Amino acid sequence: MDTIKDQLSFYASSLQLRGRRNNILASNIANAATPNYKARDISFEDEIKKFDQNGPIKTSHEKHFVHNSGKSIHETSYREPLIPSLDGNTVELAVEQMQFAENSMRYTSTVNFLNGKINKIMSAIKGE
Repeated sequence: MDTIKDQLSFYASSLQLRGRRNNILASNIANAATPNYKARDISFEDEIKKFDQNGPIKTSHEKHFVHNSGKSIHETSYREPLIPSLDGNTVELAVEQMQFAENSMRYTSTVNFLNGKINKIMSAIKGE
């Protein structure tokens, strides 16, 4: 039987990653006019797999090949610009704003799912 912690841990990990991604995207937007600033981002899908323990395949024998993406659990990657700028800045404001809005909407949706899950657990505890 799942514990309450097991029920809520995925949502907690998801909120943590969404919040971290919002900070990275906000930093990109704030530095849109900074020469040579490189836009960064994280892949939510890749990172949540690491938190959820569904990430890289684990080996059971020393002769098995280990597939390593080369990124640590908290490593950001640099975004490739669609149109390179002359000052070396890779921030494309429209792209960053769209990504920030989408991530914020998904953060809010995750909070709503978490609230629903908590309400169901509270209902079960009360016997309603």
